[in-house]
Amino acid sequence: MVKQANIKVKPWCPFCGQNIDPPLEPVNRKMDEFTAGSCQCGAVYTCDPTGFNVGAAMVECMVYACDDNWDLAWELTPDEDYLSGRLDKYDEQTHQIVELGNLDGRKIKGVLYFIRLSKDYAELSKKLETHKQEQSNVLNPASAKQDIPEMEPARDAKRQKKRASKQDVESMAEASDIDGLVDFAFDDLKTLRFLQRLLYVPDEEKRWHYAHILGQVCRRLSTRKPGAVSDLLHRMYEACTDSASTHWGLIESIGSIIAARPDIFGGFTRHLLMFRNTPSSQNHVLWALGAIAAKRPDLVRNTPFYSLFSFIDHPDPATRGLAVKLFGLINAHEVKTGIAGLSDDQEELTIYSEGKPVRTTVGKLAREAITKMGTDTDE
Repeated sequence: MVKQANIKVKPWCPFCGQNIDPPLEPVNRKMDEFTAGSCQCGAVYTCDPTGFNVGAAMVECMVYACDDNWDLAWELTPDEDYLSGRLDKYDEQTHQIVELGNLDGRKIKGVLYFIRLSKDYAELSKKLETHKQEQSNVLNPASAKQDIPEMEPARDAKRQKKRASKQDVESMAEASDIDGLVDFAFDDLKTLRFLQRLLYVPDEEKRWHYAHILGQVCRRLSTRKPGAVSDLLHRMYEACTDSASTHWGLIESIGSIIAARPDIFGGFTRHLLMFRNTPSSQNHVLWALGAIAAKRPDLVRNTPFYSLFSFIDHPDPATRGLAVKLFGLINAHEVKTGIAGLSDDQEELTIYSEGKPVRTTVGKLAREAITKMGTDTDE
């Protein structure tokens, strides 16, 4: 009997037949991260190297095809608005389709999933993306484009790498030694885990301090290792959804990290809204969204932020104040009248800025928000 040949070929686009390039890591990180690429014919594709997460890869491919417009993606109808295709037995390591699904003793189960929008929807997606960019230019402060850290110097490959310890990381975080922590993080990624563990300290002020420190360390680490920071964000979100564990400091840290590099991690913003109705988390969600909005208001406005409108009438002054501050930052004229009604609210609250507590009142925050809206309207 003749043994079947193990045919290996370069992957191709199922719509036009052209060979495609290897899928790459996206520049902008998200919750569901798959490598992705595009064909000259306009099709886009995502890769699930395991074959176990094809459903998530399909969703990500659809959103990618719609230029990250989730609302448009959910409105599309198969075969009418877009065509889909897939290639099985894809090996990400060699960028090949392996006929027998086995290569050098390795099982090959990868899947490339393709989507090509119809002409009308492709044009609509581009128009929406253009509108989104124009809105971003109006909303975002000019400083946002300049607030990108310089690339960290390349470390000497021959150096003796440092080994992080829990004690060293804690003492450096306590002393706000960002430089030392960044050096540790480049040599030993356990530094990030040790920093995350510090968030479980009972002292609230220390938690806010550590959350700020973590954001600043990730800001600089992300210039060369964005994947490590992205993995940390994934772990934090996963820990937040675990009902069997506490998530002290996690949402604050997520907000600090995204706000420190919204150009890379802005895609994680919308997932904060999952925790908006949890009493123990809602204030932290409002603070995190506010921290992001201070740098990139468009990232928050591109979420279903209207679900937060009711918080301006919340009985807790901290919730009211944080909501008012957020709406001022994103220029939410939709609730301007409600915010104006809080101008004389003398209830006090504490808002943390760069890890330090600041006392203020709901009324003061409301007046600042109204002033900002008025200024933005004039512009």
